[in-house]
Amino acid sequence: MVWIMGEVSQEGRKYSPATINQAFNDFLRLQASDQKLLQRYNKTLMRGGEVFAKIFYDYLMASPVTAKVLDKYQRQGGLIEDLVKKQLQHLFGFISGRIDDASAQRMSHIGEIHYRHGIEPVWIMGAYKLYLDHLQTCIRDNTEVSDNDRQLLESTITKLLFRDMGLMLEGYWGANLSALAREKEKVVDLRDQITGLLANIPQLLWSIDVANNQPLYVSPTAHEICEMDIDMPIPCLGWTIAEDRQRVEMAWQSAMQGEATEVESRVIQPNGEQRWFRRLFYPYKNIAGDVVRIDGLMEDTTEKKATLERLNTLATTDSLTCLTNRTLFHDRLAQALAAASRSDKYQVVMMLMDLDHFKEINDTLGHPAGDEVLVAVAQRLQTLLRKTDTLARLGGDEFGILLPQVEDGHYTAEKIAKTIQQAFVSSYQAEDNELFLGASIGIAIYPEHGEDVATLMSRADVAMYSTKNTEKGYMFYDSKLDPHAQQNLQLSGDLRHALQRKQLVLHYQPKIDLQSNSVMGAEALLRWHHPAHGVIPPDEFIPLAERTGLIRPITDWVIENALKQSKVWREMGYELHMAVNVSARSFQNTKLVEIINGTLKKLDIPANSLEVEITENILMSDLINTTRVLKQISDQGVTIAIDDFGTGYSSLAYLKNMPLHTIKIDKSFVLNMAKDENDAVIVRSTIDLAHNLGLFVVAEGIENAETLAMLVALGCDSAQGYYFSRPQQADKFSVFLQQHGRD
Repeated sequence: MVWIMGEVSQEGRKYSPATINQAFNDFLRLQASDQKLLQRYNKTLMRGGEVFAKIFYDYLMASPVTAKVLDKYQRQGGLIEDLVKKQLQHLFGFISGRIDDASAQRMSHIGEIHYRHGIEPVWIMGAYKLYLDHLQTCIRDNTEVSDNDRQLLESTITKLLFRDMGLMLEGYWGANLSALAREKEKVVDLRDQITGLLANIPQLLWSIDVANNQPLYVSPTAHEICEMDIDMPIPCLGWTIAEDRQRVEMAWQSAMQGEATEVESRVIQPNGEQRWFRRLFYPYKNIAGDVVRIDGLMEDTTEKKATLERLNTLATTDSLTCLTNRTLFHDRLAQALAAASRSDKYQVVMMLMDLDHFKEINDTLGHPAGDEVLVAVAQRLQTLLRKTDTLARLGGDEFGILLPQVEDGHYTAEKIAKTIQQAFVSSYQAEDNELFLGASIGIAIYPEHGEDVATLMSRADVAMYSTKNTEKGYMFYDSKLDPHAQQNLQLSGDLRHALQRKQLVLHYQPKIDLQSNSVMGAEALLRWHHPAHGVIPPDEFIPLAERTGLIRPITDWVIENALKQSKVWREMGYELHMAVNVSARSFQNTKLVEIINGTLKKLDIPANSLEVEITENILMSDLINTTRVLKQISDQGVTIAIDDFGTGYSSLAYLKNMPLHTIKIDKSFVLNMAKDENDAVIVRSTIDLAHNLGLFVVAEGIENAETLAMLVALGCDSAQGYYFSRPQQADKFSVFLQQHGRD
């Protein structure tokens, strides 16, 4: 073996595996005379061989390492007796004095086997010591050996033992070096794989020896971000724009103190482009607790920041006018109120404005023209306000105006209101039409008219609608204009606890299939059982819920409980369609679709078992947003119905492009259709046109057999009204189902 600087090397060896045998023979001076001498005393040296073989294996069993190998050999079915025989064969082969290449290869192979089984060289040499002791005893004490040959024979045996042992150790270390070479190849392959992986990922990885200010590793892609050689110890600091460098250096100092840190900054690329990067610093400490290395990552966050900004814009901006939307307006109003509450010096002015008779523009010129007008109004109003003021489109043709930090609320609000009114003196253009518009403005001031967002919004709303009955164009909130203000405040407080006190209940009115004369569905109708005022109908408390923000939890409660009851009836064998009314404000809830979907999945009932009912006026008040939400609901399999059809401003021309399934003819046309020919014509035309559009038709307000017979004759699909049943609680409805339902 060749030893170089304390390590075994396969390179630079003088002897190859093909010549190593001859090298041993030459070095030990083994000659033909040695072989002849062994042949002469072969039988003498073999005497006592069996005893020696057993002693040899006793020696091996005494070593924990070799004993473990032999124990495993026996567990796998091997016999020690077989090994003893092999050992005798080996002894015989050794005494025969063979020194050819075949014997050398055999000894080298045995060395490889010892390496694979973990038998270390020290035990191999110990075994050869047993060989030497045994054979020396045979030579020295045996009278059959001539005194003239005794020393020469012992020398020959010793040389052969050295040869045997050397070849075996050569095989052992050769196997060791081969295994080491394979492991090195694996390490090199792994290193190449890791280097290739790091070269393909977009992030820049690096590791800095902070004691010597030297890089330990830098990703191959570093040059694409910046020139690393001028930026130690903080990678790319020299390419970071000046305004951001101090922030990066402070983050580095925190890492040097042992704290993992993260910082974003702008970096100038080699091509001159400026991009955002996120740096992460991870300190590594030695046993003494000192930071000796900092590992880091740089990641391009330019696109991510741009996406977040776009999402934030979408979430807080009205898509048509690019003004602040309702969500952000409420947030800014809340912030303004919080700031004003910390000082007695300032007031906050909250203004609501809508356009007078705007629906006539949509109905006459179409919604594209209406949208054009809304954009023009927004642009004109923006020029009238301070940068600190907020102009928002709250929905439809309704705008909100926030004036924060106002010292004289009444004076400032009146001045702005008059300025806004002047903005409508000039005409607006919609396509080729010249339009003159008016606006109604309601004003509420903090803290005079309220101290929270909901109250100010509600009272500005009251003032705005009161304005429509005057010629002034704007009005401040006045409790005289809101005769139920105190009662509403009390009811608002009561309504907040109505859900948890289980005062809200659902009644159900059946929908009758006019072909089978059986119950095909039910409409869930909300009632408030007030402990002091008795049963309060929804048309009294739903507007209050909308103004105070309570409509969202109430809508969630109605959807969940109506569907729970629907599941109960389905388990009884009645597959009814459950209709639920959804208010206008509910469509401004971004999670409405998610709530409906989640409830259906939680209760494990099909989506088409639910029908969402909205009124015509809700649909047309914010056509774009409402249509978008309805499509999302319809895409889940839920059916959509237009309630009170015929009382609003829509037409079937609009409805044909919407995801509708059902039209409910308003009861005002149905009640008198048997006596009023005009109502009968309206009902008949509506049924025909709806069927031509593939829509299902439900008639409301059936109170007598004559009206029912006319509807059947006209081909109406379904009906509901007092003639069949008044709205009733679930237990009574279940009895009604058993009498009239279909399974």
